Amino acid sequence: MKIAVAASPEVAIPTLEYLRATKHDLALIISRPDSQVGRGRELLPTAVSNWAKAQGLELYCPNKAADFDDRLKDFDLVITIGYGVLLPEYILVQPKYGFINLHFSLLPKLRGAAPAQRAIINGLTETGVTVFQLDVGMDTGPIYLQRKYLITPNTTAGELLAALAELGPNAIEETLNAIENGIKPTPQDHSLATSAAKLDKAEAKINWSNSAENIVNQILGFAPNPGATAKFRADGLRIMRARLSDQSLPVGHVSFTNGSVLVGTSTNAVELLEVTPAGKRPMTAAAWANGARFAAGEIIE
Repeated sequence: MKIAVAASPEVAIPTLEYLRATKHDLALIISRPDSQVGRGRELLPTAVSNWAKAQGLELYCPNKAADFDDRLKDFDLVITIGYGVLLPEYILVQPKYGFINLHFSLLPKLRGAAPAQRAIINGLTETGVTVFQLDVGMDTGPIYLQRKYLITPNTTAGELLAALAELGPNAIEETLNAIENGIKPTPQDHSLATSAAKLDKAEAKINWSNSAENIVNQILGFAPNPGATAKFRADGLRIMRARLSDQSLPVGHVSFTNGSVLVGTSTNAVELLEVTPAGKRPMTAAAWANGARFAAGEIIE
């Protein structure tokens, strides 16, 4: 088949590498335009754009859905992976077999932009990948296949995404075979749908009055980016990794005992493992505590 892939994030690359090595003709990469980052507003390409350039593949970066031309009419199929744009029907019907999407949850659970992150934040122990036919809704199209994945304790969202990305090549391979053999996808049960909305920075602020379990899930779900946030001595602090402790402290109180940095919650304490103080690089929580020299009864907000 003549295939195009519409994708932006690094998690698409394992599937792109697979497609590059198959009998199929990976003839076009579609990605988001370069974005302005930092104080200097430097233009930064997506991870997929960089990959396409390195492979010498044709790269197409329309600013929005309305800017698409009709070049996809010459393709058999378009595969989307984290592309981040809802496409109208007149684009979806251009390729012979339409569009399929590799989504990082077991649909209809966790529809939306942040399924792996929400799986961690929600404390799920199982998720997976789904390949489905795109329609005009948000992850609502009929399903070709799903593959389950068990979430191990203390896994960050970044680690989960990387693991799910490795399931992509096999899932896409089986779907391509199904399409070539005329197998039709199965409609979703929309009554079971849940949401995985894009992460909001306001959600990243830790409330130490919550339970230790919820706080640890929040920290792991926001890692590595944008990172769960707190304040210590009026300075910002990003907390990148933590785990449950069997000890207790008053809510928000911080201590450094026997090499462990503990913060009190409404239940047990949370043990901080990795932090990024304002203006500094990531470091172990113990290294941060050694420099901070906590006073008795000091709190973290």
